[in-house]
Amino acid sequence: MVLVGVSLIVFAISHLLNPDPAHLWAGPRASASTIAAVRTQYHLDQPWWTQLYYFFQSYFTGNFGTDPQTGKSIISEIAFYFPNTLELVIATMVLIVILGVGLGYISGMRYGSAADKSIRIFYLTCWSSPYYLGGILAVLVFTSYIPLFPSGGMYSQTLAPISRFTGIYVLDAIVNLNGEAFLSGLYHLVLPATVLALLEFGIIARIMRSSILDARWSTHVKAARAKGLGEGEVRRNHILRNALIDTNTMIAVTFGFLLSGTIVIEEIFAWPGVGYFTYQAIVSANYPVLIPCVLIFTLGVIVANFIADVFYSLLDPRIALGEGGVT
Repeated sequence: MVLVGVSLIVFAISHLLNPDPAHLWAGPRASASTIAAVRTQYHLDQPWWTQLYYFFQSYFTGNFGTDPQTGKSIISEIAFYFPNTLELVIATMVLIVILGVGLGYISGMRYGSAADKSIRIFYLTCWSSPYYLGGILAVLVFTSYIPLFPSGGMYSQTLAPISRFTGIYVLDAIVNLNGEAFLSGLYHLVLPATVLALLEFGIIARIMRSSILDARWSTHVKAARAKGLGEGEVRRNHILRNALIDTNTMIAVTFGFLLSGTIVIEEIFAWPGVGYFTYQAIVSANYPVLIPCVLIFTLGVIVANFIADVFYSLLDPRIALGEGGVT
């Protein structure tokens, strides 16, 4: 239902912006013949209810049409860019989980200490920083003033192309047994993934800290200690595991958000992902490309929340997956 609702909103906006959407969809520099072709291809010369029917038919069957600016299939373009974004998001999520869960756990277990206060200041400072500021500062400091990392791209342009299997460059480098390409991919991945992780791990750390505090002083933890269980077992099975239940939700939400929230970072670091692709569609008013990108982002959030439901049942045996989700 969420996907249907978003589709209706996108359809309505594209028609409200201009009485004749063909002018928007074809782009500001399109010729009269191109506009006419777009109008015919997307049935924009027919009543709105007929347009809506073909809109749903095309997007829910994966037939996104042709990019009027490149002449390529939109689905093939998304299939090229999306794995690049997935590579960046996965690397970022690994860092976010390590930083958020690790620092949140330390902060919660050392409540009121200097370490707790320092960690809180650190994650709140990072979390409150806007994407464009963090990205630009990272480029200035670590590529210009201290040239430790490349300023953009996914790999060195001097390398020979490698065969594409998964679309994720570092994995394809492994499959191709190309160590040089693998190291180059990691080298280019470190800075954008680290910047994105530092800007997003704060919410995970905050929720983890709060959950640790709730678990530490709960009745079942006191009972576990009273039974004579070792401190290590209490912390691992009764504090950490219970704290991860709430944190798991935000991790999944963050993953879904990053799939659609990497636009600024991808543009700053010239990372050829679907965020960069979407940004180019926005600045050129390329609506035939922009609409399926929005739907892809929405689908990513839905899948991320489903994964969260699955992890709920794994972390807490009392939670079961029913037909309607977590019960």
